[in-house]
Amino acid sequence: MAHRQRTHRIEEKVDSGTAELVSDGDRPRAWTLLVNGTPQSHVDLDDPAYLDFEYVRRLGHVADLIAPPGRPLRVLHLGGGGLTLARYVAATRPRSTQQVIEIDAALVDLVRRRLPLERGWRIRIRTGDAREVLTRAPEESFDLVVGDVYAGGRSPAHLTSGEFFSAVARTLRAGGFYAANVADGAPLSFVRAQVTTLRAVFPEACLIADPAVLRGRRFGNLVLVAGQAAPPVAELTRKAAGDPFPGRVLYGDELTRFASGAAPVTDASARPSPIPPRGIF
Repeated sequence: MAHRQRTHRIEEKVDSGTAELVSDGDRPRAWTLLVNGTPQSHVDLDDPAYLDFEYVRRLGHVADLIAPPGRPLRVLHLGGGGLTLARYVAATRPRSTQQVIEIDAALVDLVRRRLPLERGWRIRIRTGDAREVLTRAPEESFDLVVGDVYAGGRSPAHLTSGEFFSAVARTLRAGGFYAANVADGAPLSFVRAQVTTLRAVFPEACLIADPAVLRGRRFGNLVLVAGQAAPPVAELTRKAAGDPFPGRVLYGDELTRFASGAAPVTDASARPSPIPPRGIF
């Protein structure tokens, strides 16, 4: 019979507060990163292709499907945490070139020391504000831009507007996609506005989420995917349906109905995402 390992905990002060690394009792070299009590990342140093968090698996599906298997990608990650998705892309698509933007320099140092990257991975980490660094990126330079920036469990307001999404679109190559992790709960007004705003910039978009979250029955993560070309909806639908916690994909008329009545967000009207309910983590 398998036995759970004893849990180990590492705590350090970082620029944004307190970071904790908590060992996974079921996986020998796996850790969960929390910042101020909010889970940020799960990293398995022995198996970088293992994705524990539900929404990260959805982002992983996007990375799997936007290009033929094994083809290297150019990826920009807005938000670093434990670098889970960057590790995944490096492991599943060798020779991919990736940039990670993380505002918390002390957190980057902790991750580098405690959760080291493998030699040979082409992952460059820069510290700074995600939008400021994005605006300096060359045009048409990325196959995938991933938005996963959180402060105090909330998406910063300046990363939710049409002006920000236009800056993202400028950096995408032909056929490239933007994929974002959005957290919301009933009545889902934040994510509905994000859908409307994205669709004002990108001709094509879809939404992936747990059906209970889509119905407003619980607070949770939803993944938005947008680009100039249609996302691989059929394949994403199959992948989401086969997850341990199955998800739904909204696209086309179904997504239009979901976002009906929501106004697009501008820099002037932008607000952070909702505060997560107490005790959710």
